Amino acid sequence: MTPLALTQAGLNLIQQALTIYDSDLRLAVCNAPFAQMFDLPANLTTPGARFEDTIRHLVERGEYGPVDDPETFIRDRVQTARAFEPHYMERTRANGRTISVEGAPLPRGGWVTVYTDITQTRAQEQLLRTRSELLSEEVLKRSEELARTNRRLAATNKALEEARRELAEMEARTRTTTEMMPAHIARVDAGGHYTFSNNRLGDVMPGRPASILGLHISQTLGPQAYAKVRPFLETAQQGRQSTFEFTDEMSSRRIRGVFTPDPLEPGVYILSMDVTEETQVRAALQQTRRREIAAQLTSGLAHDFSNLLTIILGMQSKLARMGLGPEAEPLIAATLSAARRGGRLLDRIADMTSQRGWQPVPLALAPFLDELRTLATPSLPEGIALEIAVATQGTVLADPGLLQDALLNLILNARDACGAQGRISVTAQEIQDTWLQIAVEDSGPGFSPAALEHGLAPFFTTKGGEGSGLGLAMVYDMTKLAGGSVRLANTGHGARVSLRLPLRRAGAPVATGLALLAEDSPDLRETIRGMLTDLGYAVVEAASVDEAVSLAEGLPDIALVLSDISLEGDTPGLALARRLPGAPLRFMTSLPADHPLHREAQALAPVLPKPFSAEDLAGFLAIGPFPADSNSATPAP
Repeated sequence: MTPLALTQAGLNLIQQALTIYDSDLRLAVCNAPFAQMFDLPANLTTPGARFEDTIRHLVERGEYGPVDDPETFIRDRVQTARAFEPHYMERTRANGRTISVEGAPLPRGGWVTVYTDITQTRAQEQLLRTRSELLSEEVLKRSEELARTNRRLAATNKALEEARRELAEMEARTRTTTEMMPAHIARVDAGGHYTFSNNRLGDVMPGRPASILGLHISQTLGPQAYAKVRPFLETAQQGRQSTFEFTDEMSSRRIRGVFTPDPLEPGVYILSMDVTEETQVRAALQQTRRREIAAQLTSGLAHDFSNLLTIILGMQSKLARMGLGPEAEPLIAATLSAARRGGRLLDRIADMTSQRGWQPVPLALAPFLDELRTLATPSLPEGIALEIAVATQGTVLADPGLLQDALLNLILNARDACGAQGRISVTAQEIQDTWLQIAVEDSGPGFSPAALEHGLAPFFTTKGGEGSGLGLAMVYDMTKLAGGSVRLANTGHGARVSLRLPLRRAGAPVATGLALLAEDSPDLRETIRGMLTDLGYAVVEAASVDEAVSLAEGLPDIALVLSDISLEGDTPGLALARRLPGAPLRFMTSLPADHPLHREAQALAPVLPKPFSAEDLAGFLAIGPFPADSNSATPAP
C-alpha cells in the first residue's frame, strides 16, 4: 500500500469528520466520516470539489434549516471561508444533532476543518444542569465558556504547530540551498567572528578550514588574504556595501567578494566566489578585442610595407656585394639594419594583432645560445654566473623569437631565486634522437610543493604583489605551440625547468634549377628574382595563377614554385596547389598569421612571411617540403 493510501486509511479510522481545502477553496483531502456525517455524494468528496458546491448542496438538502435567500447565504459562507481565520463554533443541525466545527488556516493558504458530533456531550450537560441544584447558573456558564475556550485554544495550537513545522521545513530548505551553491556564504558579527557559514570556504579558497563558526575572519583567511579584504570589511561595518576582487596567493585563485551590512544588528554578510576562469576569459576577450582593432588599423599598411621592405632588403644586399668602397659600406649596413628593424616591428605588430603561431626556421643552437648569454648577462648581478652548454650539433628547426622569450623568462626567474649570489646553467641536448631538451637550472632554494603543483597555472606566483603569475604560463604555452612539454623539478641544489621540443633537423637547401616565381608586384618580383638568381636558380616570372600554370605546362623539371598568396585576378595563389599537383610549391605572404588564406596556405606548403632578406629566403628553402604540424606531434614524455 502506498504512503498516500496509508494516510487516507488512517484518516478514515478517526471518529471526527475532517476536510482540507486549498487556497482556491477546492477539496484537497477528506475522510469517510465527513461523507457519512453529511450524507454527501461522491462528486463532493473527490479532491478538486468546490467548497461552494458543497454548501449549495447542504442548503438545498435543508442542513441549515429554512433559508430565505439561498444565494446570499452561500456567498456569505464562501467569503467567510476565504478570510482563512481560526474559528470555533457549535450548531444544531436540521436533524436535531449538535456538532462543533473547528477551523485553522494553513501557512500557504487554505484551511483544515474538524467536525465533531457533540450531541451526547450536550445532552449530558443538560442533564447536569437539570439535576444539579447545588451548582449555580454562573458556574455552569463558566464551565461551558471554559470548555469552548479550551476547544478554541486547541484549534489555535494546532495551527501554531503546523506553522512551526512549515518554518522548520523552510529553514532546512534554505540551509540545503546555501550549502549547494558554488560560493561561500557567511556572516560575521561586529567583532569579525563567524556566526554563520555554509561550509564552502574550503571549496572557494583551498587550504582554508570548512568549520569556521566562532573563528575570527583573520584566522580563517590568513594574514595575506585578510590584509586585502580588511578595508572592504571595515567599509561594510560602517554601513556601505563593498564589491571587490583579489588574488588569493595561497591557492592562486581569483576571488570576488561582496560584503553587505546586516540591516538588523551589527554584522556583515559575506559572499565569496571563485572567478579565476571568468577573469581569464575576460582578459582573453579584452586582448582579442585590442588585437581586432589593431588589425583593422594596420593590416593594409603592413601588407604594402612588407613588400617595400623586401625590395629594400634585396637592393641593399646587391649593393653590399658590388664592392662600392669603405664609404658606402656603413651606409649600406645602416640601411639594412633599419630595414630589418622595420621587419621586426611588423613582426611585433603581427604578434599583437593575431594569434602568434610556432614559426620554425633553421636555427644553429650554439650561436643562438651565445646571443642569449649576451642578452641576459646585463640583467644578472655580478655574483651570479651564467653557464651555457650545448650537447647537440647541426641546425634544427625552431622559432627563435618564441624560444628566446621563453628562455629569457626562465633565466630572470632563476635570477630572482638565487638572490645576489649563485649559478644559472642553460643546457641543450638531444633525447633519444626525438626530442630537443633545453633545461635551465639555478642554485636557489628550489620549488615549493605548491609551485611544483601549480607553477604552470596562470596567476600563480610566489613573489607576492610583485609577480603577475604569467611567466611560466607563457613558457608552457610556447612549448605547447611547438608540440612539446614543460617539466618542473628540484635537483637537490636548486630548481630545474626543462623544455622538450620535437627534434626536427633542418635539411639541405632545395636543389637549384629552374624556379617559377609568381608575384603581382613588378618591383617586388624583380627583387625576389635577384635573390633566387644569387642562390643559383634560373627564374621565370608570372603575375597570376593562369599565367603561372601556362608557363609551368611548357617547362620541364621545375625545381621550385615560389608564389605569393595574393596574385592578380580573383584566384589566389593557393590554387596552384590544385592546378600544379606534385610541384615543389612554396608560398610567401604579408598577410597576418591568423588570416584565413594564410592558415589555408600553411596546410598546403611552407609559408615565408614578408618582409624577408636573401638569408631568410635561403633558410626558408632549407626547410623540408611540408610544414610542421605541431598539433599532431607525438606528446613529449
